[in-house]
Amino acid sequence: MGPSPANAWRNDAVSKVTGRAKFTDDLKVRGMLHAVPVYCEYVHARIKAIHTDQTEKLPGVVRVITAKDVPGDARFGQILKDHRVLVDKTVRSCGDVVAIVVAEDRHTAKIAAEAIAIEADELPVATDPEEAMKPGAPLIHPDHGSNIVNHHKIRRGDVEKGFAESDFVIEREFRTHRVEHAYLEPESALCVPRQDGVMEVYGSTQNPFGARRFIAAMLGVSLGEVEVKSIPIGGAFGGKDDTAVLVCARAALAARLTGRPVKMTYDREWSMRESYKRHPYRMSYKMGLGRDATIKAMKVRIVADAGAFCSVTPWVTWRSTVQCCGPYRVENAHCDSYGVYTNNVFTGAFRGFGSPQINFAVEQLVEIAAERLNISPVEFRRKNMVRDGSTTITGQVLDNHTVSMEQVLDAVIEEIGYEEKVRRCSFGRVSDGQGQWYGIGLAMSYRGVSLGAEGMDFNSAVVNVQFDGSILLETGVHENGQGAESAMILILADALGVSKERIRYRQPSTSNIPDGGATVASRGTIMGGSAVVDAATRLKKLMAKIVAPELDCEPEAVVFKNDCLYNADTGRKMTFEEALRHMFLSCEYPYQFGTFKAPRVSWDEETGSGNAYFTWVYGCQAVEVSVNPENGAVALLNAVAAHDVGKAVNPPVLLGQFYGGMAQGIGYALHENALSENGKAKSLNFDKYKIPRARNLPEMTGIIIENPDPASLSGAKSIGEPTLELMAPAIANAVYRATGKRHFSLPVKVEVQS
Repeated sequence: MGPSPANAWRNDAVSKVTGRAKFTDDLKVRGMLHAVPVYCEYVHARIKAIHTDQTEKLPGVVRVITAKDVPGDARFGQILKDHRVLVDKTVRSCGDVVAIVVAEDRHTAKIAAEAIAIEADELPVATDPEEAMKPGAPLIHPDHGSNIVNHHKIRRGDVEKGFAESDFVIEREFRTHRVEHAYLEPESALCVPRQDGVMEVYGSTQNPFGARRFIAAMLGVSLGEVEVKSIPIGGAFGGKDDTAVLVCARAALAARLTGRPVKMTYDREWSMRESYKRHPYRMSYKMGLGRDATIKAMKVRIVADAGAFCSVTPWVTWRSTVQCCGPYRVENAHCDSYGVYTNNVFTGAFRGFGSPQINFAVEQLVEIAAERLNISPVEFRRKNMVRDGSTTITGQVLDNHTVSMEQVLDAVIEEIGYEEKVRRCSFGRVSDGQGQWYGIGLAMSYRGVSLGAEGMDFNSAVVNVQFDGSILLETGVHENGQGAESAMILILADALGVSKERIRYRQPSTSNIPDGGATVASRGTIMGGSAVVDAATRLKKLMAKIVAPELDCEPEAVVFKNDCLYNADTGRKMTFEEALRHMFLSCEYPYQFGTFKAPRVSWDEETGSGNAYFTWVYGCQAVEVSVNPENGAVALLNAVAAHDVGKAVNPPVLLGQFYGGMAQGIGYALHENALSENGKAKSLNFDKYKIPRARNLPEMTGIIIENPDPASLSGAKSIGEPTLELMAPAIANAVYRATGKRHFSLPVKVEVQS
């Protein structure tokens, strides 16, 4: 599975494997109280009264907090403020929190929470997004005026003319399901009211700046009166944003009202009941084809279940819209995508962010098309895939970076031996000699890098060199467990020509570094790393100016490498430490603040056109499966992934992202399903929600493709999300070749005749 572990390096590895790393729930402070949430058993109801009198009298209970106790703005939302830190009038989902019980210990708080009685009038429930779109459906948010959260469009060419000119037309429906993030560490927050009046927040959140904004607004204070400190978090995958921020806010509210530190750590059941999931999609696809195997037209309709709150549904469905035709050239494209309110648990950011659903549909559709044309699916892909200079369905010309679609496809086909193995597939007729059906499948995709037209995209870094030659580094990138800190250190070491051992990554805080946005959208390395390079470039210019006379050269001739500064012409050198001594004697601070702004993008919401992202990444994955003809059990035999990452900063950790993403994609395809009934979550622990075990994973091979990107100052691009979004369609295609039957919904379940 790639390089030897001996080549791997992470700055936080020792602390985590030895248990020295402290996560939020490990933290304890003197006088700390404990808070727990109180839920309503209704899915949709109007609250009449919350009876807390008896609870407040219980020994050990310090306070019960409800919506009336919020001093500032109780409304929360990154796009629409339709969520509440505590419900005031209307319960809209089973995960809504109506009160907080604060007690001297956690056990007392949990017992006391059960004593709270809630009077409410039940309201009609809407759980089907298609039904919720119809006139007369119960409105989840009456003030919004509709259950349609958003509507995105693509209008390219003349789709009806394209279908009229097509020799074949294929129509298929696809459905995906609701999925839980399943991070190891549930949501947790510790809030400490400091003596200077600042609310100090330690939280398991991947969005410290977002947490600060909401907490400050909720408390009715300025941003400077809230400091969110980053500490290790036990997994996120996009899931430690909205819900985690709300947990931080509730703990902060309790700390403000009691004047004491408050910790709020979720049980797994609370986390799975309340936290947002991956959007379930319903997708209708119509594809027009010419006899020459070209795609003439595509018409797509997407309906995403947003659940009870908007969250980031407009951004998720926007990415789906932009990429709705996959990595293929389509002259005539028409798409309508909708996010829809229901009373289900709300949905939001999840690794892949609208791409896994689309790829599940598109990468099966192209294989159906190839079969209809009686050509190989690889040949069909080569005929239609984007290449250098191609134009996307939004009108963006891919001419500012290497379009490596064919490169990743060729790498996977060669590594797994696809062409030979595809001829051995069973199609439900021939076993592999061991009584099993055999199949192989692949899928490929392209993905817009970073936020694109979803939002403002910039980041910063501080490089603070000490006069003894040691270096402190900070960036606006949050470490979610993916190795971001290590990547930033390695980028800086390379840019300054020094050893990584010199560099210490400072514990980030919202008071130390400017707002760099959330660590989402696979943007950490390209955005934070580019800011680091900018800071290093500024620092080298400053240092070169000071030491150039000592090296007897112009500042432009000073070279930084091997922990030394060199005269490029004569080879004369001084150590990094000597250079810092000259800085000190010159009263010059070796400190620089670097920034990086993403290149300009553009978007027209009415036509669905523009340069949606400033650059793109490309990937391909293939998998071999065996299927038991007697019970339909699917076993994975082998999986190969090739992804263009721009430049590999830390290859062993990079491959860890490959394998982790592939494992999550396997869970998405075959095992996981967050079940609900009439809006109530039913999968509330891992005994009911099945994630893959080690024995469910195949041998995996990762192939790193490098084409440094001109837009990235470090050359690196993205990998966090692309590795997850291809396993499901690859598995679906492999299962088809094993069984002869297509599966148009997830998770894939093979049914066999008894």
